[in-house]
Amino acid sequence: MKIIELNRSVTESNDRDADALRAKMKEKGVLMFNLMSSPGSGKTTLLSRVIRDMKDNTRIGVMEADIASDVDAIRIEEMGAKAIQAHTDGMCHMDAGMTERAFDALGDEQLDIVFLENVGNLICPAEFDTGAGKNIMILSVPEGDDKPLKYPLMFETSDALIITKMDTLSYFDFDLELCRERVRALNPDIRIFPVSAVTGEGMEDFENWIRECKKEW
Repeated sequence: MKIIELNRSVTESNDRDADALRAKMKEKGVLMFNLMSSPGSGKTTLLSRVIRDMKDNTRIGVMEADIASDVDAIRIEEMGAKAIQAHTDGMCHMDAGMTERAFDALGDEQLDIVFLENVGNLICPAEFDTGAGKNIMILSVPEGDDKPLKYPLMFETSDALIITKMDTLSYFDFDLELCRERVRALNPDIRIFPVSAVTGEGMEDFENWIRECKKEW
């Protein structure tokens, strides 16, 4: 497992860099999903479940972006996916230039899909186009159903919302239908998948959506 150190991209034209990276990945036939959430939402647990379910017929790569540590990348490699750890040198997000360097560091091995596990917070990652083909927002039940009111941009910029830890719903004051209403008021076209990576609830629908996105890509 490789670790690379990343700094802020030297270019200010991030949108142009992002478009160029999307074109590069499309030419290679690789679809990248940008996973965004707060720390502790269950990104790595969700990814581990997806890898377990799909690795037999899908070549998966994962770019783990963190300020420090390599614990998540090690866990992902143990699940059977190709992984790289990207340290962001204190930055709270990945931009397109940083993402391209991490993608290139994954190597020349042909992959079908790549997941970028962005730095955990609900503000900065939503403001920077990484060059991903699809953006996914992850919200866990314990975080509450009010997050669309507090962090609207994150929900507005996402193609899908994954509501994780559904197996804990009976323990928290989380109104699933109210959350759906709040999210769709911001983004009517967003796909919403309530799931539990532990029990498998909702995972088949989410994984089928991943396959559909790859086929369209």
